[in-house]
Amino acid sequence: MSANKETLGKTLGVVLAVCLVCSIIVSGSAVGLRELQEHNAKLDKQTNILEAAGLLAEAKGNIPATYAQFIEERYVDLASGEYVDMPAGYDMYKAARDPEQSVKPQPDTASLIRRANVASVYLVKDEAGNTQRIILPVNGSGLWNMMYGFLAIDNDGNTVRELVYYDQKETPGLGGEVQNPKWKALWDGKKLFKDGEVAIKVTKNAGSDNPYAVDALSGATLTSKGVQNTLDYWLGKEGFGPFLNNLKRG
Repeated sequence: MSANKETLGKTLGVVLAVCLVCSIIVSGSAVGLRELQEHNAKLDKQTNILEAAGLLAEAKGNIPATYAQFIEERYVDLASGEYVDMPAGYDMYKAARDPEQSVKPQPDTASLIRRANVASVYLVKDEAGNTQRIILPVNGSGLWNMMYGFLAIDNDGNTVRELVYYDQKETPGLGGEVQNPKWKALWDGKKLFKDGEVAIKVTKNAGSDNPYAVDALSGATLTSKGVQNTLDYWLGKEGFGPFLNNLKRG
């Protein structure tokens, strides 16, 4: 009996030792990789912002340096449309999950559930420091999940240059075509507002000569509707509408 107990004890001891060693290795790997993961996430974000800025080709592989030279991140109080100061590392999507830093959209056109009180905007500068474009982060529900993108506009607050979706889980070949360069190219030069109202439409048979319309994605009605709902919300009075009105007034 004592021999069996001794054998069982040794077995449990070996198992516990192996578990302890494995947990140390896993924990060490997680900590060691966290910095790399954060670096890659930051680099991916900068890459997509530079694409929206029309500067990705100019970056020539040096994303951080190009971003630092030409992009300035500012923060906007969405209620007033005015610039405000925020602490370093502020994330509007994390803030949206905090009831003290966010509100429930009324109406929730883009199915956000909550949106942050303060949003980031990215000013695209030329070499002289003059603002050429403004990039607005936008998000809204697609067919399957939330879609995240950057809407780049001229500093007139009305003319679109790019709509870059960088995070979406739509059906490949259908809704996933929001990332197709041919569809993205349709947005260049389109107008967002007419007589002070949101006028841009994602619709069938839009026609290239219509400044307020972009062709809907073929076979992806709900994704196209999601893009429309996203723009309707973020360009409206609860989104960047007050900021864009301030921009137009100089």
